[in-house]
Amino acid sequence: MTGPAGQHKRQYTFLLASLERRALDFLVRRLPAWVMPDHLTVIGLIASTLIGVAYMLSNRNENWLWLANLAIVLNWFGDSLDGSLARYRKAERPRYGFYLDHLTDAYSTLLIGLGLGLSPYMLLSVGLAIVIAYLLLSINVYLETHAFGDFRFSYGRFGPTEVRLVLIFLNTMALLWGPLPFGIRGIGATVFDVAGMIAVAMMLSLLIARATENLKQLATMEPPRR
Repeated sequence: MTGPAGQHKRQYTFLLASLERRALDFLVRRLPAWVMPDHLTVIGLIASTLIGVAYMLSNRNENWLWLANLAIVLNWFGDSLDGSLARYRKAERPRYGFYLDHLTDAYSTLLIGLGLGLSPYMLLSVGLAIVIAYLLLSINVYLETHAFGDFRFSYGRFGPTEVRLVLIFLNTMALLWGPLPFGIRGIGATVFDVAGMIAVAMMLSLLIARATENLKQLATMEPPRR
């Protein structure tokens, strides 16, 4: 049985967790007193909206991808710092923060996926497949939080920060080399579509593996009654 929503043990297992933790600790100590966690949440939301808009505007000019890269960094700043600032100032609102954080994550995922799908670099179907796969991983995290009391928002060594870095890398590739056409059985696509489908396959594989592990653990904790 777990405690109230938001009262859970946070686990940081992704590749850049230690480095990110030090960066966040450095930043929260230097933020002005008038900056509140909700202000940072709004910054993260505005940034995710800008990412989606920048991807769509890249149909007109690929240089909008520079705005997408900047907005990704701004999104990391707002999204990663809001909870860190609340914990540093001992002003946590566990249930409020848990609900708001995951609601804004869903919004950001949808906006970024739609933006990618409506850009010249990725098919809409691939962009939406990425959104669906990412949301499935997120739903599994929420279920784990309730079932085990542990909040593990990374899968293996890959977490939200690593996803942002991959997006910046792909955006920079697109700026340097363009969409890079790649045909798949006569369907016009790009290497970014191929990368997107590989990402979807990996996310679904990780979901199946973790769900299998979770069900085995839960079956041990709660054996069937005879």
